[in-house]
Amino acid sequence: MYTKKECVAMLLAGGRGSRLYKLTDKIAKPAVPFGGKYRIIDFTLSNCINSGIDTVGVLTQYQPMVLNEYIGTGEPWDLDRSVGGARVLPPYQGTTSDWYKGTANAIYQNLNFIARYDPEYVLILSGDHIYKMDYSKMLDYHKERNADCTIAVIDVPIEQASRFGIMNTYDDGRIYEFEEKPPNPKSTHASMGIYIFSKDKLFKYLTEDEEDPESSKDFGKNVIPKMLNNGETMFAYPFSGYWKDVGTLESLWEANMDLLGDNPEFYLNDRRWRIYFRNYALPPHYIGCEAEVKNSIITEGCNIHGCVINSVLSNGVVVEPGAVVKDSIIMANTCIKKGAEINYSIIDTEVVVGENCRIGAPRADNVKITLVGSELEIDPGVTIEPGSMINAADLASLKNKNN
Repeated sequence: MYTKKECVAMLLAGGRGSRLYKLTDKIAKPAVPFGGKYRIIDFTLSNCINSGIDTVGVLTQYQPMVLNEYIGTGEPWDLDRSVGGARVLPPYQGTTSDWYKGTANAIYQNLNFIARYDPEYVLILSGDHIYKMDYSKMLDYHKERNADCTIAVIDVPIEQASRFGIMNTYDDGRIYEFEEKPPNPKSTHASMGIYIFSKDKLFKYLTEDEEDPESSKDFGKNVIPKMLNNGETMFAYPFSGYWKDVGTLESLWEANMDLLGDNPEFYLNDRRWRIYFRNYALPPHYIGCEAEVKNSIITEGCNIHGCVINSVLSNGVVVEPGAVVKDSIIMANTCIKKGAEINYSIIDTEVVVGENCRIGAPRADNVKITLVGSELEIDPGVTIEPGSMINAADLASLKNKNN
């Protein structure tokens, strides 16, 4: 017997994130580190508990081990509940289930989990975005309008609107048309991939979608258009805060840089809306007497003796004397040896950058981000050209080239 919940959240966290290249070779996109001490999924989980939603199903699939271990019992987010809390829901093979075939199919396979709590409403979320949002306000909006489905939207520049699913609405916010990545968008109301459904409608349309052999089993491509065509009551919920889909190297880098400055575009130091994370209890960071640090985030366990400018360093990073890091993201337990220089790059976890190496180039309009994959040891004096994406095989080629 389970306690009834007004609203249950379902968090889609199984994406591969192929546009993040080497960063998601071994982990799912929601588990990618962000902002020095967080992972991308921390923001959605924190939004849930801050919004008063204490039952969250986390749907994993691609490379789930790190993400599953990270979520654990849900304790860091106060989601370690005997009734509700955070529950990891991987796909399973049985009489009716298989690997998740799309966003709609993933929720369909877990209707029994939702039904346990007999909610009035179901909140569908993505684990791929960086933002702070009070879902309780969106739920109030949904209830006030007696909606069957409410979709969170954010205004984007018209020149970018063709990259998104666009909601065309009447003045009262009611949706009359949905266009998936239209070449000539009629509005700038971009879907954020955040939906609230009245439970009965969700169950009805997911069941019908599952029985349709022509369906892609996707909310944006199938379920939402069908509901509109059938005249269901659907509203767009306007969101005006910071929100970024960090699905590319460029957007991930930009979102990290948005944390910097005296007045950052995305402010994390708000005690009224904390972002919770799994704390590994490392010692404080240390800044050496010869170090130079400007406009940067330096996380626990770091040892800085060189120069760090306009960069974000995760826990346990070492920057030796004479090393320079500029406009870069350095992930956990990476060591930058003496005399090495890193510009406009993302360096993954457990990397050793040898003495006097040169990685990337100063940021400019024609320069692309350089990416170095995890657990690599780069020999002294190696140069990695800007825009390169380096894994173990690439590193072997570089050694031969530099020799």
